[in-house]
Amino acid sequence: MRRVSRRGWRVEVSAAAALFLAACVSVRGRPAEGPLNEAQIYLRAWAEGDYAALRHVVADPPANLEEQHQRFREDLRILSSRFELGRVHHEEDSAVVTFRAIHVLRGLGEWEVNSALRFVRREGLWWVRWTPAVLHPEAREGDRFSRTRTRSERAEILDGKGQPLTHLGEVITIGVEPRRIQNRAAVASALQSQLGVDPVRLQKVLNAPGVAPDHFLPIIDVRPERYQLVRPALAPVPGIFFRRKKNVRLSPAEGFAAHTLGRVGEVTAELLAQLGPTYQPGDLVGVSGLELAYEPQLAGSPSGEVRLTHPSGEARVLHRFEGTPGTPLRTTLLPEVQSAAEMALEGVAQPASIVAVDTATGAILAIVSRPLEQPLHRALTGRYPPGSTFKVVTSEALLAKGLGADAPVSCPPAVAVGGKQFRNFEGEAFGNTRLRTVFAHSCNTAFVMLAASLEPDALGAAARRFGFNVEYQVGLPSPGASFPEPRDETERAAAAIGQGRVLATPLHMASVAAAAESGRWRAPYLVANIEEHPSASLSPGTRSPLHALMRAVVTEGSGRAAASIPGLAGKTGTAEFGSGTPLPTHAWFIGFHKGVGFAVLVEGGGVGGRVAVPIAARFAAAL
Repeated sequence: MRRVSRRGWRVEVSAAAALFLAACVSVRGRPAEGPLNEAQIYLRAWAEGDYAALRHVVADPPANLEEQHQRFREDLRILSSRFELGRVHHEEDSAVVTFRAIHVLRGLGEWEVNSALRFVRREGLWWVRWTPAVLHPEAREGDRFSRTRTRSERAEILDGKGQPLTHLGEVITIGVEPRRIQNRAAVASALQSQLGVDPVRLQKVLNAPGVAPDHFLPIIDVRPERYQLVRPALAPVPGIFFRRKKNVRLSPAEGFAAHTLGRVGEVTAELLAQLGPTYQPGDLVGVSGLELAYEPQLAGSPSGEVRLTHPSGEARVLHRFEGTPGTPLRTTLLPEVQSAAEMALEGVAQPASIVAVDTATGAILAIVSRPLEQPLHRALTGRYPPGSTFKVVTSEALLAKGLGADAPVSCPPAVAVGGKQFRNFEGEAFGNTRLRTVFAHSCNTAFVMLAASLEPDALGAAARRFGFNVEYQVGLPSPGASFPEPRDETERAAAAIGQGRVLATPLHMASVAAAAESGRWRAPYLVANIEEHPSASLSPGTRSPLHALMRAVVTEGSGRAAASIPGLAGKTGTAEFGSGTPLPTHAWFIGFHKGVGFAVLVEGGGVGGRVAVPIAARFAAAL
């Protein structure tokens, strides 16, 4: 181990230097003794921000050596620096070691500088002969570094026709000032009753580390018209304050496609770490939905300059960051369909969702998740047992086997499979009847017995034709649907009626309805430039009888609440979940109408025919 001792400062140049070389510096060729070792020491200290250590390897260091390095970093807002050693030009008592510095400037990105360390040898030791040119070859004593930065206007999110879905407008930020709060419970109650703000969220904001008691803490942004409605109830509550904010990105109406479009807000520390060095505190960025998922595309990259100003006032541009403008993001949403879906859910108290897709392409026309104040985009990411809506898939397998819509079947009140009893909803039984009737009235026992007559893989194959177990890209995260291979005949029976381990998103069940209408399953997608669209044809000869079965649900079966809508066809679902006696149920309806396939889900809503069908009828009527 070789040790170099300088004025009481000891540097180990073996294992430590090797680690430094691996982490910070790449050296062309074999490391040389002398000036190269000193260059490694100097650049390591620079990279680590240990400016005091620089003085130990500099000959006749200026009094402000550390200050010049520190000012260089602060003026340019350098996050980090790394270095690559170049060539060594060696003479008897002098040497030059070239290096490349890669400085990461907060909010701009990487700036590369080719520079050099000049050395002088005194009494057998090599010392850095320091000038400001170490920082940049053009720098001289008294020069100052500075920077500029400009961000272009954020690009638009477009609808399926290429028209903007967003515009700039004004909002009112409603927040709190901790020291003015007299009663936390009163503040929480007012914000919850007027704006639906979860009290737990308020507590997190107030109890966050480093919160200053005299600072305004934003809670929620509202449009001026809503502010006028809630202000009389909120303004008298001590601790609640309001701030006006202009040039804010807004959708056509409050809540319009809120979970999907997302929102723009000031970048958080967490997002800064994710988005990278071209962002800086204070930037407005996408914080949810498409605004976040496509942040780099919509925002583009900033432009800027690194400048060197001489004492005379003359400025020179050392480097330009050529920014790129944001580019619009085109979605498949149609505002009129989106508005129809949102109006259909007005007044629904439980968590709910509606998704609509184009049956000919798979393009998502509307997607709604409620409640607005919950961040979960349940229409895209919630996975639920599909219940009897899965009977569309089971029926396709039966039709592919050769069964007809009017084939004779039996619907007893109960049937046992593998020791498990399967019953019909509310004890219904239709005796000996037809497939059309048991489908229209959603007879569980009939489908359990019919599924037992299928080949072992027939149900799984039908599920794959409807996109179960198929990965696809939507444009936002969505897990699709899963049909695990049944482990025994009991699981197969449960799967046939959409229970057991079968799970699907509302989005996926909308694609199931669309496939029933068109005869081909197409992966749903939200962003227009997604290139890969998995698809699969349904079995030959099954499309027409599926239409007849799904139309019968509305005209004579469990979906009669929507009988006034001409041509509407679909399937109800009442899907059990959780625990208890009786088990709670989700309310489903999937259907198609005028080239639009859709799904309605009300979580814990109860009976599909009573809860989901009226919502579906409102939506279909609006179409």
